[in-house]
Amino acid sequence: MADMDKIDDTTEAWDSGQLGNDERFVQRVPVGAERELDDSLGLQAISIRIPKDLIEQFKLIAKIHGIGYQPLMREALKRFANAEVRGILTQMANEGKKELLENGNQKVEVELSLKIAA
Repeated sequence: MADMDKIDDTTEAWDSGQLGNDERFVQRVPVGAERELDDSLGLQAISIRIPKDLIEQFKLIAKIHGIGYQPLMREALKRFANAEVRGILTQMANEGKKELLENGNQKVEVELSLKIAA
């Protein structure tokens, strides 16, 4: 590409598609680099079948928020999982081992071995 054809690396150029949409300039990163990136971010690739209309809804929502639909799906799954874990823990605490204390209060013991994502 000649210098006069060079497009400045700006957010606007990426958002408009001037940069990043031409297959002539695509280069795959080495497998090791991709794995290192996933490991450093705590990510794991999976394969899942999702209804097309649901994907389109996520794409629409993501476009409104100015983000990609896959990060939006990750965030939605993370929020759902955290809410479910909290609900389960609350239910376990309410139904858990209860011990009546001398002052009339109840002591609840729940054994946990879950890691909740922030």
